[in-house]
Amino acid sequence: MKQVIAGGTRAHTPDLDWSQVRETVLMLQLAAGQVDAAMRDSNASVEILTDTFTSMVETLDMVEVALGTLPDTIGNGMVTSEIQEGAREISRKVHQAIIAFQFYDKLVQRLDHVCQSLGGLSELVADKGRLYTPGEWLALQDKIKSKYAMAEERAMFDAVMAGATVEEALQTYMTARMQEVEQSGGEIELF
Repeated sequence: MKQVIAGGTRAHTPDLDWSQVRETVLMLQLAAGQVDAAMRDSNASVEILTDTFTSMVETLDMVEVALGTLPDTIGNGMVTSEIQEGAREISRKVHQAIIAFQFYDKLVQRLDHVCQSLGGLSELVADKGRLYTPGEWLALQDKIKSKYAMAEERAMFDAVMAGATVEEALQTYMTARMQEVEQSGGEIELF
């Protein structure tokens, strides 16, 4: 059960019940809430963009069908050719936008994992019965690691758990991703 810290910070007026653990949990919950709010706000915009691009593809299909019904005359042939080239260019741009949406979807998945990880961490820190139990920390770490979809993400996690700084692990991760992109000829695995 998710334990929520109610009542806000007490750092301004500490009393005998004040705890740095409680303040930490409050800040973790705030961070998770801010990430969640940002994802919800952006999801609405992306849904509108997705609908727009879906409509554009449908319209391009209708244009292509309509062009096929025109008689093949000298004047129509040139205009038809120009329209078809324009439609192909729009189709390429729509394809690029769809790839960008796939990256966005991956970003949202990662941010959701961050929110879940922060939630799990705040629950652990808030529970005095679990806080000082190494097995609970290992279970949380295993749960967080299991959320990673790419081998490079798991390697980054393992590096930090083994003592590397986050900056070092991130550099190793980025280097591995760039090598993967170069080896695939510029194609990036999204899922």
